[in-house]
Amino acid sequence: MMGGARYVFAVDETTSTLIDLALAEDIGSGDVTSAYFVPEDREARGLIVAKADGVVAGVEIAEEVFKRVDENTSVKVLLESGNHVSPRAYVMEVRGKARSLLTAERVALNFLQRLSGVATKTRQFVELTEGTGARILDTRKTTPGWRSLEKGAVLAGGGTNHRMGLYDRAMVKDNHLVAEGGMSALQDAIKRVREEKPGVEIELEADRLDQVEAFLKLDGVDYILLDNMDNESLREAVAMRGDKGPLLEASGGVTLETVADIARTGVNFISVGAVTHSAVALDLSLEFLDQSNDA
Repeated sequence: MMGGARYVFAVDETTSTLIDLALAEDIGSGDVTSAYFVPEDREARGLIVAKADGVVAGVEIAEEVFKRVDENTSVKVLLESGNHVSPRAYVMEVRGKARSLLTAERVALNFLQRLSGVATKTRQFVELTEGTGARILDTRKTTPGWRSLEKGAVLAGGGTNHRMGLYDRAMVKDNHLVAEGGMSALQDAIKRVREEKPGVEIELEADRLDQVEAFLKLDGVDYILLDNMDNESLREAVAMRGDKGPLLEASGGVTLETVADIARTGVNFISVGAVTHSAVALDLSLEFLDQSNDA
């Protein structure tokens, strides 16, 4: 999904609730400014314009915000989610009552800017790993309630989703391995998951190469997470795995400065919490046009 990923943001029940909450939070008992300073019958046309380079994401959500404020608002998407934008690029055109457009403006932009920021940050990491075979993964370090949206923005940026939550992948970290029992108990637990939760993937975390060696001998493991290992250790882990076995995921403190070298070690995935928890909103604005010159 690199270089022009297309991802459609569905307005599902969770997203619909988020939109309602955001509008209620912003509008409250009414948009006082528009009610008193904008004539009720004034029509307007506006364009959402990019002010910086990036990747746009969440246009479907912004469209829904405008429509939810006023179903008679006309919305034309000019750039779909996953497309690159440069300064002065037009993302969306809106037409309708000026009051309605102004009331919806901030909430629409908040969704669009945040999701575009995540997509942009993701694309930066993806571009630095092109040609290596390593894929950029997101994490569960997402804004509460926004997980499906932010993970959608990761896809729009060309990344790959890790697990959505605690329910769709067993991820066994050091805190889960404090109980006694060793490899035998771990193998028994993996077997139980396979029997009782056949659709759930299994990932084990290793922070030492001897753990990697031991985990590779277990049956039923889908992934091994290589936690905070240096690049030489990552290469050794890749060599241990060989041509088959659990896929390897590098994780821990990955930055734009280090991701390319990590990708060249041969790991299958690189998880980057920063694509969601440290993404900066993309600079976008709604600019109203002079209706008198509108053809």
